[in-house]
Amino acid sequence: MTIDHLDARLIALLADEPRLGVLECSRRLGVARGTVQARLDRLLSRGVITGFGPDVSTVGLGYDVTAFVLMEIRQVAGHDPVADRLALIPEVLEVHTITGGSDLLCRVVARTNSDLQRVIDQIVDVQGVLRTSSIIALDTPVPYRVLPLVADVPRREVQRP
Repeated sequence: MTIDHLDARLIALLADEPRLGVLECSRRLGVARGTVQARLDRLLSRGVITGFGPDVSTVGLGYDVTAFVLMEIRQVAGHDPVADRLALIPEVLEVHTITGGSDLLCRVVARTNSDLQRVIDQIVDVQGVLRTSSIIALDTPVPYRVLPLVADVPRREVQRP
């Protein structure tokens, strides 16, 4: 789905202030309440907007260590059985199937480096995991973000033929 300038402004507004109501959004954007509601409904139904927070900090929850775990798995039944078991480990935040020398990439958190060993031990115990390799993140100079893509919409609209 492509979004236009008004969609981009609505998304940016809600990203800055997720608790705003439709009426206040319409006032700030200078469009009718019904327009905002229709745009919001469309963005939600098409999966562009996937939620309204709250954004939760893993560090704020006491998980000071972030690591990425590469895994080679036994692919007899595909990735799904392993991913389903990994999803049962609370410290596993994301699982991605990947190309290259490994099959899966996980983002995990732990309270300390020694706690990370416990999390990795749980991962290794998952049936189907053959081998892991871990990388500890030291800092996050650019956190996960999507808004730069949204902000790029007005520029892309000008460049259309």
